[in-house]
Amino acid sequence: MAALRSLLVTLIWLASCLVICILLSWTLLGPPSWSRPVSRLIVRWTFWLLRVGLGITYEIRGTLPDRPVLVAAKHQSAWETFGFCLFFENPCYVLKQELTWIPLFGWYLKKQRMVAIDRAGGAKALRSLLAHARERLAEGRPLIIFPEGTRVPPGETRSYHPGVAALYQSLEIPCVPVALNSGLVWPKPLLGKRPGRIVLEVLPEIPPGLDRKAFVARLSGEIEAASTDLLAEGRAAQGR
Repeated sequence: MAALRSLLVTLIWLASCLVICILLSWTLLGPPSWSRPVSRLIVRWTFWLLRVGLGITYEIRGTLPDRPVLVAAKHQSAWETFGFCLFFENPCYVLKQELTWIPLFGWYLKKQRMVAIDRAGGAKALRSLLAHARERLAEGRPLIIFPEGTRVPPGETRSYHPGVAALYQSLEIPCVPVALNSGLVWPKPLLGKRPGRIVLEVLPEIPPGLDRKAFVARLSGEIEAASTDLLAEGRAAQGR
């Protein structure tokens, strides 16, 4: 029954998001400020549907600074890829280039001037990443990056990609670590959603100035430790 309910909500969500994107695609003809409300509308609708249809709620602990900083977040589900669009006024995601190739969805990403990474581009791709990141920071936008580069199941971790350290050192801005436990209620399988509360915890800023090794050690250590605690808390609430 739970799987059927998850399937129904997922189908409603996919169909409705497609309709919203198509009906409001005219906003892509104007400046980014035209299409930005479309993203926020979709996120609000998504969170409402999750709450009403599946009993999925969320809580934010701490304050996300809406200014030019580097936000490095744990990545367990699709939930956080939506959430930051609502939690910030005008965030800029650092994302893989392949996402911009998706019809319609990718058009919105390009219009919002997200920073796309060619993961096979080597040093040239890194230079492009840093140049575009500086431009977005100059616009007053926070940079959102998922250091592990992909969704990782709850309780697991992967090596943090060098891009996050390169951004931190080259841009000389504070980094805000973010821990979460979203994978407990919205795991990677499309139909595996289950009731529960997602907790996103904003950790203390890491000031600029650390060397690469010290920065990565501190960032990964703090995010993974806090995410492990949130995982335990979430499992206890679910009686698991």
